[in-house]
Amino acid sequence: MKFHLGVTDFDWFSYLKDHAPEDINYWQPSGRHFAAIEKGEPFLFKLKAPHNAIGGVGFFSAFAAMPLAVAWDFFRERNGVASLRELKTKIEGYRNRQHVVPDPTLTIGCIILTDPVFFEPEEWIPQPEDWSGPIVTGKTYDDSSSIGAALWDEVKTRLAAHRFYARSAEVGNQLSLGFTEDRYRETVSRVRLGQGAFRVMVAEAYGRACAITGDHTFPALEAAHIRSFADEGPNLVANGLLLRSDLHKLFDAGYVTVTDDYRFEVSRAIKEEYHNGKEYYLLHGRKLLVLPECESDRPSPDFLRWHNEQVYRAS
Repeated sequence: MKFHLGVTDFDWFSYLKDHAPEDINYWQPSGRHFAAIEKGEPFLFKLKAPHNAIGGVGFFSAFAAMPLAVAWDFFRERNGVASLRELKTKIEGYRNRQHVVPDPTLTIGCIILTDPVFFEPEEWIPQPEDWSGPIVTGKTYDDSSSIGAALWDEVKTRLAAHRFYARSAEVGNQLSLGFTEDRYRETVSRVRLGQGAFRVMVAEAYGRACAITGDHTFPALEAAHIRSFADEGPNLVANGLLLRSDLHKLFDAGYVTVTDDYRFEVSRAIKEEYHNGKEYYLLHGRKLLVLPECESDRPSPDFLRWHNEQVYRAS
């Protein structure tokens, strides 16, 4: 198994440690793609000088290059700052220092990490002995090396101390992981996907297009749970639909639904209650325009039937 040490800003680290979020955005000032590790693999927070230590770990769930405003809307304070203005200032400062070509849209790289654990200072792990030179972004290790294996053992000891292994594995909210090695199965089985990661993964699975209309206006699109989170619906892509914001509201309120054969239906309740809805009735009975390419990411028929039976206002 691989794991990545990402060079980490101490202010970002400290802010998130104080807030203990379920998932976080380890943003990059440029939109350069991140593919150093696979989904579910550990991402360690390597603190810059003068600390030169590993201060925590999260688990990689998704990467997306997103406009700054969308990244803020998805994650807000889980970007490691208190405001959009502060985030913009930090990003522009890094771009200037790294001589990044100005980007008028301010698109940034978003490495989404789930279930972060932040170590106390006395738990920090010294940086690996082979860490040297001007490493700007990070370095990837493998457990097949002696350094990698020793480092992972240190991390696992800290996870146990933070009772990471004491909690039960919540199968419905796990990342879809392929690990079978006993050395890592106990860790990754307890990784729980957060709301922010869910939103990003649904958006990417649907190619940033509304499942019903095909609209690509990204800021107006939202990831909807089919079986609501409040009703024990899991943060899985198969329990999600990417919808235009108005359709999302109607879906949650039961005025529209999607059948288990992927047809869009509109309740007569819109017309009865609001004497309106012509635009929506034109879509009634249509097959979804957009579905994820990956079969396992497509809307689960079980979740769709739950919405049809428990939420939709059929008449």
